[in-house]
Amino acid sequence: MLTVVLAWLGLLAVLAGAVLFGQTAHTAPPPRRPRPPSARIGLFLSLSGPWLAVLLAAGAGALTGRWLAAAAVGACGVALVTLLGVTLHPH
Repeated sequence: MLTVVLAWLGLLAVLAGAVLFGQTAHTAPPPRRPRPPSARIGLFLSLSGPWLAVLLAAGAGALTGRWLAAAAVGACGVALVTLLGVTLHPH
């Protein structure tokens, strides 16, 4: 039980880091030209993707009852979504 709680606290720590990291994409000055679609997707992933990954992990944990595995997959998902968002929207 303690392992599961620590895993979810770790997931929340990864989420906090990803949200703070994703805010850098949002605070960039607006471009003078319209953003390409990939930049818009990247901005969405940088700002909303980590939250969605945690919600999906919580849903998977609730459906399967495998909370430890859901926390591990959720942390990987948060990191992946954040890196993908920053790659698509590097500013």
